Amino acid sequence: MGTSYDVIIIGGGVNGCASAYYLSKTGKKILLLEKDRIASKASSAAAGMLGAQVEVTEAGPLFELAKESRAIFPHLQQDLKELTGIDIELVQKGMLKLAYHEEEVMSLKKTIALQQGLGEKAAWISKEEVLRREPDLGVEMLGAMDIPMDGHVNPEKLTHAFAKAAITLGAEIKEYVEVYSIQDLNQETVKVETSEGSFAGDSIVVTAGAWSKRILSELGLNLPSYPVKGECFSVLTDKPILESTIFTDSCYIVPKSGNRLVVGATMVPHTFSEKVSIGGLASLMKEAIRTLPAIEHASFERTWAGIRPQTGDGLPFLGKHPTFPSIFIATGHYRNGILLSPITGKLVAGMINGWKLPDYMLAFGLERIQEPSMR
Repeated sequence: MGTSYDVIIIGGGVNGCASAYYLSKTGKKILLLEKDRIASKASSAAAGMLGAQVEVTEAGPLFELAKESRAIFPHLQQDLKELTGIDIELVQKGMLKLAYHEEEVMSLKKTIALQQGLGEKAAWISKEEVLRREPDLGVEMLGAMDIPMDGHVNPEKLTHAFAKAAITLGAEIKEYVEVYSIQDLNQETVKVETSEGSFAGDSIVVTAGAWSKRILSELGLNLPSYPVKGECFSVLTDKPILESTIFTDSCYIVPKSGNRLVVGATMVPHTFSEKVSIGGLASLMKEAIRTLPAIEHASFERTWAGIRPQTGDGLPFLGKHPTFPSIFIATGHYRNGILLSPITGKLVAGMINGWKLPDYMLAFGLERIQEPSMR
């Protein structure tokens, strides 16, 4: 067994790379292991939305986590650009969550009132105002929730920027290295057996997304989580036809640089298949054309799918293994992995360094798993 590390991170998605970055900033000696390439799974398949208010509509710990993470991005963009030269393509032109039925109108107005009460910017705007701002949208909608603070980034560039910044700060990253097992769990130094031999670390962080459950089951923890496939496609237009990100109950449309529009995403639970189905694609196209009729004349670019980790109660897991204190877990972010990556990295660094953590962390702990099966 060779070099020993302060922390070994298992999983090279956006949350693993964010954890490597923030831990490296505290002076820890980091090794990150990824069985494929960095950002090869859900992190590159995402649309990159920073939907703190569009995705999380109820007051509580997840809303606090989302808002805090969203607020990090402007400074994070500058820091990562200085360290790596990578532009994460942060865009903050807001989101419009459209309503097509009176029930949706009432629900959105209730959400708006709640969020305004929490000090967030949100407003109801009429159909006429929506069409003044986005004239290419379809006329079937009744109005929209205007969310000026939500935005989006390039998820693949964000992940690679975290990784490159971590390397610049001294971290070591190994791609195409599969973790077989974790040994010596009751010792001061934990051993990780991999396809490239053994590595030793004082702490282990599991950030393997939908694949975390398999790793943790080897540690006697039955994580209540499951994979959810999300299918997406992208098109290219001759000129810009959309400024804001558009969100409906059936799809989202995200305008990217180069007149590119990303449309997603289906939700197919309990599968690791990354195949894109004709049915999934057809449903997305139908909804996209209803939402933005001009998209019908766009040039088709490509289609893809990503596997997202969902948990039983819809909250991510951020905390220590209930039996082995050297094992830390950050998984289950579902559709909010990109949005939550900065705060996840900061909290992982805080947990390992023994810092005082926010009270809301109690909601994300592993203690909420009922009677975990321990070996």
